[in-house]
Amino acid sequence: MKGLTVRWSLADAPQGVEAELATYVEGTSHAKFTGMSDLRFKTWRMRAGEWFEGCYVFATDEARAAFQETFTAGAAEAPGSVIIGSAPVLIEACDVVAVAEGWDGFTPVARDEG
Repeated sequence: MKGLTVRWSLADAPQGVEAELATYVEGTSHAKFTGMSDLRFKTWRMRAGEWFEGCYVFATDEARAAFQETFTAGAAEAPGSVIIGSAPVLIEACDVVAVAEGWDGFTPVARDEG
């Protein structure tokens, strides 16, 4: 499986950016990537005051390369960049060695409050 990590620094981001990012993911980004062709899954991760990250896993090298090329070309204007006030500090391809689903299973949600 072909992964891609996109990470933004939140070190100099405006106050309240974490809530704004969570609202954007819940209201817009989650729907954009749900059911996307050639994408196995995407997760959004964040450490308040430190970083915000999108982790993508694609079905093929070609799908990852095409997405990475398009994203990189417009990274400074991407919604995350606009909300945070800066471009990503990392756009990195990787290989995903394995994915395990635990006993409680996987539930695709836009925001988990629990």
